[in-house]
Amino acid sequence: MAVAVRGDVGWRSFWLGLLAGVGGGVGLAAFYRALSLGTMSIVSPIAACGAVVPFGISIASGERPAGIAVAGAVVALGGAVLASVDEGRSSSRDRTRAIALAALAALALGLFVYFLGLGSREGDALSTLFGARVGSLALLVVGASVVRARVAIPRSALVAVVAVGVADVSANALFALASGHGLLALVSVLGSLYPVVTVLLAHLLLGERLTRLQQFGVAAALAGVLAISAS
Repeated sequence: MAVAVRGDVGWRSFWLGLLAGVGGGVGLAAFYRALSLGTMSIVSPIAACGAVVPFGISIASGERPAGIAVAGAVVALGGAVLASVDEGRSSSRDRTRAIALAALAALALGLFVYFLGLGSREGDALSTLFGARVGSLALLVVGASVVRARVAIPRSALVAVVAVGVADVSANALFALASGHGLLALVSVLGSLYPVVTVLLAHLLLGERLTRLQQFGVAAALAGVLAISAS
């Protein structure tokens, strides 16, 4: 809608956003499928490693963050992985498949983050976001048609689904804006700390207890953020 009001599309940013949308669609599909196999304690830490993809590509492309920032990024990423680890262990025979899907999710979501940041940085953030939505929606429609899935939202879940959608669009928009004001290698790591937020919200709102390993992971992630901010 915002692009329609403005009446102009940055086509380079749009195509980069389209690539991001395809990566995001594949990544989320693989992530949710992996979670459905009941191995969240394995899936979540692997998926959190998706930040390695844009971080590595950005470094290989010539970005040179300060040493303390690189160290902070490594510590923050490691903390996010540890924070998402659960003590539970699944005995499911689908564990191998879940690990493969989680690895695919990490790769695809990492590419989503990279192309979203690249499009926003080299051109227009709004056009990049528009392309990402077109790409992910097109992929969803094609996938639903192929498997003949019935797409329906129960009324009881409508508010939650809308809230998730608003949060998702807001997060992507903020990330796109941040990519235009900082090194993509560092922004991508900061944008991938969602497991820490999830764990903290589960603790504060749902009363879930944090293991010592998770507490250490949260502390490490916050320390990494401070190191990046101080660079």
